[in-house]
Amino acid sequence: MEAAVELSAEVLLFDMDGTIVDSTTSVVRAWNRFADRHGRDADAILSVAHGRPTIEVVAMFAPPGLDVAEEAARIEAEEIDRTDGIVEVPGAKALLESLDPARWAVVTSATRALTVKRMSVTGLPHPKVLVAADDVTDGKPHPQPYLMAAEALGVDAASAVVFEDAEAGLRSALAAGTVPVVVGDHDGPAAEGLARVPDLRGVRVVRGGPGLEVRLPFTAA
Repeated sequence: MEAAVELSAEVLLFDMDGTIVDSTTSVVRAWNRFADRHGRDADAILSVAHGRPTIEVVAMFAPPGLDVAEEAARIEAEEIDRTDGIVEVPGAKALLESLDPARWAVVTSATRALTVKRMSVTGLPHPKVLVAADDVTDGKPHPQPYLMAAEALGVDAASAVVFEDAEAGLRSALAAGTVPVVVGDHDGPAAEGLARVPDLRGVRVVRGGPGLEVRLPFTAA
């Protein structure tokens, strides 16, 4: 039987897509449209797209002569306009609303505009600190996004617990020195040995002295 686990933290950092917002339907449709426009393999694109900035993925699969920035902007506009099928990850709203706004941030490979739209559509509270794709020079899996968020909250990254669902994000969180928790069923190399939750419904956060105690319902198998 898997045991409950408690983690100590100063702050909590959340990825967005797949962690607090379920945007799978929208993302799959967007990359399928891109693949159809340019004769690319949608499955190959989707196998690496999750957790990475759109412009990086476009650059990986762009046919010769394609304006990568223009194409990324088109995909972004499509995703902002088409919000059907976007819902909160179970438990996300209740968890975020229970937290001190000074103690959490969102760290995402989506742009700021797309993040704000998706969080608004799902009714999630907006963070005081948001590190989005437009804010960094090196996106996930580079550690810069999580290091920036910890700095903005005034703590060392080692005192942050991160909730992530993708290989690129977990690699980013590990490289930044944080303590990652896997949300969902991702089983890539970076997830090996990490605590895991199926969604956020069982996560509880309480004050523990000057910091926080993060109580998870179970750990990874």
